[in-house]
Amino acid sequence: MKQINKTKHVSDLLLILWAGGAALLSYSLVYALRKPYTAAAFEGLEFFGSDYKVAVTTIQILGYVISKFFGIKIISELKRENRFRFFVASAVLAEVALVGFGMLPMPYNVIAMFVNGLSLGCMWGVIFSFIEGRKVTDILASLLGVSMVFSSGFAKSFGLFAMNDLHIDQFWMPAVIGGCALPVLVFMGYMLKRLPRPTAEDIALRNERVTLDGKGRKALFIKYAPILTLLFIGNFMLLVLRDIKEDFLVNILDMSGQSSWMFARVDTVVTLVILGIFALFIFFRSNIKAIMGLMALVLAGCLTLTYVSFNYATLDLQPVTWLFIISLSLYIAYLTFQTIFFDRFIACFRIKGNVGFFIALIDFIGYIGTVTLLFTKESLDIKTDWFALFNHMACFVGAACTVLFSVAAVLIYKRYMHGRRDRQKQEEANVFMNLQYNTI
Repeated sequence: MKQINKTKHVSDLLLILWAGGAALLSYSLVYALRKPYTAAAFEGLEFFGSDYKVAVTTIQILGYVISKFFGIKIISELKRENRFRFFVASAVLAEVALVGFGMLPMPYNVIAMFVNGLSLGCMWGVIFSFIEGRKVTDILASLLGVSMVFSSGFAKSFGLFAMNDLHIDQFWMPAVIGGCALPVLVFMGYMLKRLPRPTAEDIALRNERVTLDGKGRKALFIKYAPILTLLFIGNFMLLVLRDIKEDFLVNILDMSGQSSWMFARVDTVVTLVILGIFALFIFFRSNIKAIMGLMALVLAGCLTLTYVSFNYATLDLQPVTWLFIISLSLYIAYLTFQTIFFDRFIACFRIKGNVGFFIALIDFIGYIGTVTLLFTKESLDIKTDWFALFNHMACFVGAACTVLFSVAAVLIYKRYMHGRRDRQKQEEANVFMNLQYNTI
């Protein structure tokens, strides 16, 4: 027995290294195809009267939003045998678009960024579909999730390095970085394709994952509508705040006198802290306890976000310290729902479906908010201090999400306990029927 347990532990560890490493590197490399342009300020450039940087960001996110919309259907229904082909086609199209961004004349080259966003909108859901529904999904999803933090900083730092040290033009810089990342990304996709299927133990603990057609998606949302509505509204605000931070961080913070690698260093520390926290959830065998623990973690992040933003003047924090605290608080809240939460939610309520449906839906809703905010700012020609805007948004989002997620946590627990009582009554009724039958 001891030998069998040892073999299982070794097998689990190898799966974590294989699947987790491939997932982490895959999405990190997706960022290399999507986010390096954010390191460029494009100062003094305009897109038909609008700020060029805002236009590029808005148009890329618009493509991303459209992709997320179709991803609700695509990812929900994507079969295992088609995942890798979809993965490769998306990556190649994204790099072709970046080459177009460098080749086409400004300002018309922003159309290439629309194609880039359109091609990459489903990548998170595809990668997650390879790793969901396993007893070690918590740690695998944590590795995938923190890649978002880790790679965001590195994409900006590599972009700054390419422009400042290698003297690569700001329009060609994204294509150069993406071209280096593409072959490795395809190989990582192949490594994910070769993963073994979930075992019987995985299915028993985390429920079997199945595709969802339109009727199934509608029925699932209606059944959990009050809970999902609160979660989706909260995620809408978190995603908008995260996008503003990622895409305009070089506008929010004064980078003069700072190293090109400052973003990477801060995000690396944030990554390690979040990974350590999320990894602890592998020890929660009870799905409801894991969900409640995750909600407590989210609420702590939201409260910290509000406190630091509201008291920024009195706290008198250094820019790097401020960036670390804000990034850690924001990403803990945001990544909880992008990684562990919905996998546990499906397992807790034995839902017939997959995580991709939930994530594609919350991302679609959130990115609509980002596009709307940026479009409104430009159409009304609002001139603002980016730091002040972000700080006020962070204060409001943290406070609002604290309320929304607190109510959602209560509803989740009440629904679980109600279902547990119903199951107990059914079991008691079955026992009574068996006793009656045996007596007869």
